[in-house]
Amino acid sequence: MMLPEACVANILAFTSPADVLSSSEVSSVFRLAGDSDFVWEKFLPSGYKGLLSQSTDHHQSFLSKKEIYRCFCDSILIDNARKLFKINKFSGKISYILSARDMSITHSDHSSYWSWSNVSDSRFSESAELITTDRLEIIGKIQTGVLSPNTRYGAYLIMKVTKGAYGLDLVPAETSVKSKNGQDSNSATYLCCLDEKKQQMKRLFYGNREERMATTVEAVSGDGKRREPKGRDDGWMEIELGEFETREGEDDEIIMSLTEVKGYQLKGGIVIDGIEVRPESLN
Repeated sequence: MMLPEACVANILAFTSPADVLSSSEVSSVFRLAGDSDFVWEKFLPSGYKGLLSQSTDHHQSFLSKKEIYRCFCDSILIDNARKLFKINKFSGKISYILSARDMSITHSDHSSYWSWSNVSDSRFSESAELITTDRLEIIGKIQTGVLSPNTRYGAYLIMKVTKGAYGLDLVPAETSVKSKNGQDSNSATYLCCLDEKKQQMKRLFYGNREERMATTVEAVSGDGKRREPKGRDDGWMEIELGEFETREGEDDEIIMSLTEVKGYQLKGGIVIDGIEVRPESLN
């Protein structure tokens, strides 16, 4: 005997978005129950109405809670388009991207150090391009209360290296993710990928200076590989800043940073789009 639609909806509300989507193939009762507002409201963040009101597309009308969920899966810009909010379609886990304008970047208000412009494939109206500096400090902050609870997150700096970049592979930058409640994740990375020909020329020019400065921080991962930016599906690159965990009922402040202030090496030619905070596991 087939269960009533309301009963099926109650059961589905205790599963995951992935389970609901796959259950629609079982029967028409499961499909109808799986489309109900009762089910999809369970998967929406508690403050979803406030998120919609902050969105640049807040005028958009929705016919169902499932449509709202799909909108969040596609991502929306909020907070005067300074942040991007997104939900993973299958897990329902929350991700954020903080724009460059939503971060603290040393000397970013000085046109001789940084320039701000619209980059064609950016998700924001402005990205920051480093012209030159010997002191690179980038800091982003987020409250864990806006994220999914009991979840391990990773923080990633979204960036690009321009054709005219220089001084990025001589001294590693230090990365850090810290919380006010005691979480602490530290590492180091180079700001661009290894170019053997450039490395040889720099060794000839700088002599042993590179080796001496490189010892200030460790930029090799556990598998012995050099830490450097990795490619993303969206055409940008990312640098892992560190990890942290969220806990049910806790609203901790997470401070994410990348700094290179010890080498006194002039550097330029990176474009900063933002910091992405996303779940490490989407199971």
